[in-house]
Amino acid sequence: MANTKSAKKATRVIARRAESNKSRRTNMRTYVREVELALVAGDAKKAADALTAAEPKIMRAAQKGVIHRNTASRKVARLAKRVRALAG
Repeated sequence: MANTKSAKKATRVIARRAESNKSRRTNMRTYVREVELALVAGDAKKAADALTAAEPKIMRAAQKGVIHRNTASRKVARLAKRVRALAG
């Protein structure tokens, strides 16, 4: 339990950031899921479009500290590799 005024404020800030990060993470995962579904369906055009939409979301999550920047780069690279393989 926080005792000092600054500690109480810190818990409020942490809660606010956690809520924001959760929203960003969920949003990012939704866009990644769209790419995955297009890949499973075998639709190269839809997968490429979904990847174009997902990449900024992934990178923004890294920029905001939700995920590590190397993790973001790895996710984008692996998705792009799969989309390229599907395209031919």
